[in-house]
Amino acid sequence: MANSTETKPPVPTSIQKSSETDMQIVWNTGKTTIVPFLKIRFECRCASCVDELTRVRLIKKEDIRPDIKPVTVEAVGRYAVQVKWNDGHGTGIYPYELLYSIATN
Repeated sequence: MANSTETKPPVPTSIQKSSETDMQIVWNTGKTTIVPFLKIRFECRCASCVDELTRVRLIKKEDIRPDIKPVTVEAVGRYAVQVKWNDGHGTGIYPYELLYSIATN
């Protein structure tokens, strides 16, 4: 039986562009975060961005276009979003826990 005092994990209730460079995410906790697109793009953990065996990041922030922005943001089940970027990258999935960490750190 679940503990009634157990807190729910943060889940986005709204994700939208807040400016030409930032994304606004409203969370089920009541918190609203504004996150630079560049920060989200850099934190991608797909095999093209992070070595699967060593976990070493393969991309550098300075290699990402300064005008990076999402083309689409789509839900993946009830646990993540997939972002397709204007640089052609679109294989990364951002679990809500990772997205919340990016948004709040």
